[in-house]
Amino acid sequence: MSIISMTGFGRGEARGEGIKVVAELGSVNRKQFDCHLNLPRELSACEARIQGLVHAAIRRGYVKGSIEIARAKTGSRGLTVDLELARARLSALRQVAKALKLPDDLTASKVLDCVLRIESETVAWDTEQAWPLVERAVTQALERLVAMRQREGKALSKDLTARFARLRKEVENIRRSAPGVVIGYRKALADRIAAANNGLMLDQTTLVRELALFADRCDVSEELTRLESHFTQAEHFLAAPEPGGRPLDFLCQEFFREINTIGSKANDAGIARLVVGCKAELEAIREQVQNVE
Repeated sequence: MSIISMTGFGRGEARGEGIKVVAELGSVNRKQFDCHLNLPRELSACEARIQGLVHAAIRRGYVKGSIEIARAKTGSRGLTVDLELARARLSALRQVAKALKLPDDLTASKVLDCVLRIESETVAWDTEQAWPLVERAVTQALERLVAMRQREGKALSKDLTARFARLRKEVENIRRSAPGVVIGYRKALADRIAAANNGLMLDQTTLVRELALFADRCDVSEELTRLESHFTQAEHFLAAPEPGGRPLDFLCQEFFREINTIGSKANDAGIARLVVGCKAELEAIREQVQNVE
């Protein structure tokens, strides 16, 4: 297991002892773990245990879920008609109809609706009786939720690996271009000085000192070394078994810091264009990392 997405959905169901429990859990990205459960009143005492099950399976993200429990009907089920009540209501209805001069359109079915009683018996249960079924349904929903997050994570890992590879290629282009900055500056400086002095040559010691100062100001070797270290860490987090979302998020900030420094120090149009490309790729990486657990 490596990269896991924070987006997923799972549904679980369990039956037994006349009870049916259905659990549905969905998750989206969030910096911390958060879980909100919609439970029926009968299961309010189980919320802490359900939260524990969810947090044991999911480290990061916002989980929203609902659990429904239905009581199965058992025993005899029949119909009872209260004949005395039927006679009394029928007489009263006809008196009202006569007093108001309304047509007597009463039928047997209409009278029956007023006096029919359905007898049924529901299973009685308490929280402890229902908990094994609730646990089974929630566990099944979590397994399916985690499986979906893992499938999404594989796609994220593939995309991030490709993006880091493209970023590394851009950084390598900067590394190859960096030595040419001083060489180009030396030529441009010599040409400008020669033109300003009407063809007179500048003292070489002064030129070397100026070039040394410029080379020191635009030296990006330290930043490139730190970027190489960041790439190694990124590879580790992409392959590590533990969740890598937070460290990758922090690493993106460090990448931006080094790339920004290179852009401000390089003093070269070509490297500036490469820095812009690096930032664009880094922004895409950062957005993807927001979905990683």
